[in-house]
Amino acid sequence: MQLKNLFYKIPLLATSGSMDTDVTELTMDSRRAGLGSLFIAVRGTIADGHSFIEKAIQNGATAVLCEEFPTELNPSVAYVRVQDSARTMGLAAANFYEQPSRKLKLIGVTGTNGKTSVATLLFRLFRQLGYRCGLLSTVQNQIDEEVIPATHTTPDAISINQLLTKMLTHGCTHVFMEVSSHAVVQERIAGLTFAGAIFTNITHDHLDFHGTFDNYIRAKKGFFDQLPATAFALTNVDDKRGLVMIQNTAARKETYSLKTLATFKGKLVADGLFGLHMLVDEREVWFKLIGKFNAYNLLSVYGTAVLLGEDSTEVLTLLSGITPPPGRFEQVVSDDKIVGIVDYAHTPDALQNVLETINNLRQANDRGNLPQVITVVGCGGNRDAAKRPIMAEIACRFSNRVILTSDNPRNEDPMAILEQMQAGVPPIDFKKTVTIEDRHEAIRQAVAMAHPHDIILVAGKGHETYQEIKGVKYDFDDRAVLRSTFIERANH
Repeated sequence: MQLKNLFYKIPLLATSGSMDTDVTELTMDSRRAGLGSLFIAVRGTIADGHSFIEKAIQNGATAVLCEEFPTELNPSVAYVRVQDSARTMGLAAANFYEQPSRKLKLIGVTGTNGKTSVATLLFRLFRQLGYRCGLLSTVQNQIDEEVIPATHTTPDAISINQLLTKMLTHGCTHVFMEVSSHAVVQERIAGLTFAGAIFTNITHDHLDFHGTFDNYIRAKKGFFDQLPATAFALTNVDDKRGLVMIQNTAARKETYSLKTLATFKGKLVADGLFGLHMLVDEREVWFKLIGKFNAYNLLSVYGTAVLLGEDSTEVLTLLSGITPPPGRFEQVVSDDKIVGIVDYAHTPDALQNVLETINNLRQANDRGNLPQVITVVGCGGNRDAAKRPIMAEIACRFSNRVILTSDNPRNEDPMAILEQMQAGVPPIDFKKTVTIEDRHEAIRQAVAMAHPHDIILVAGKGHETYQEIKGVKYDFDDRAVLRSTFIERANH
């Protein structure tokens, strides 16, 4: 594609060199630049792509997109200067790949909690409805049956358009995509045309990146502000900021609720260890998912399917048979009936939701005693530190025993993170709380503490199969550790 066509309808500040230059690939990594590459210099949180322009040219790049021209311009290279190279990258990538999102029904899911569950449930539902589908999620990217590991909640704009193009070539008609607040601010969704968007909820998270809660809210709202009039915006009106999200959108406004009048109305009749009993638009349905938070997830999925033209009865029938996504309230049960629950809950609100659900599901034994709840929880490094004491306090409030442990410390000192968590433990709960840095040992101790029918919640990592320490990802799966520990217990 010629450079001038790549920037069709995109505002430019200045150019140097031939706009007839042929571009065969886009890259923001100077190491991957080659003959025919357009190197895009993006100012990131860690490095500034402008520092690598010369390296990209040395590697063969024939064009450069940037916000600031280098001091010396190479006469054999075409340069394009724009106001915002991150946003322009998204727009240019959409042009380069011939607007794949316009040829698909692309649905974005945003919110603090529930994004992965909702996107995954939609993907599984629509495949059962007979469609070829794509999924872009925290857990994995998927093109119908082909699984592609995910590295970010929302990939960069070039990768997204590459994936959407590949989905089209595989015959996909629907794509369900998590949209993180980072992705909105960093313009990773620029140039995409969404057919619909879902808001789940918003609570305390990512303040390390956004600075303030108001900035975080604005980032989420920014997604809905960008929607076209042809799209729908489906919001949870039981969240106090649900209507705020859609107040300025051009999209068709739709709502879902368990508490008040809405386009899609649900009512939670009963919540048990083996599923949910609900009324959805006055129809009685049993679901295999557990917890009030999943009642909201299911309602948003139902509403989205109906808004996309699917038969409501068929949708409810199929949803009633769907099981939870990996690492979301996933159960591992020992031979002596200790119930282990692995959940991705890594925010205060998500942790409280899971623990409240567990407490509501507990049933007294013949002696009238309730099983104890033992929570193993940590907090990730290089992330929002303000939530660490809050997470510990919530764990203590809703658990009989608490083990604070390492999550993904990344480049932080694990004990420093744990000390920040310990600051949130109320003095009255000191005796029921222990700190064990080694996550494997923490899970082992939780199992040692447990009696038959007790419930062990291992929170924070869910589906993840690694633990990231000092830049290295070590094999670690909470579910596998629980299973092996239960086997050890049975053999002693």
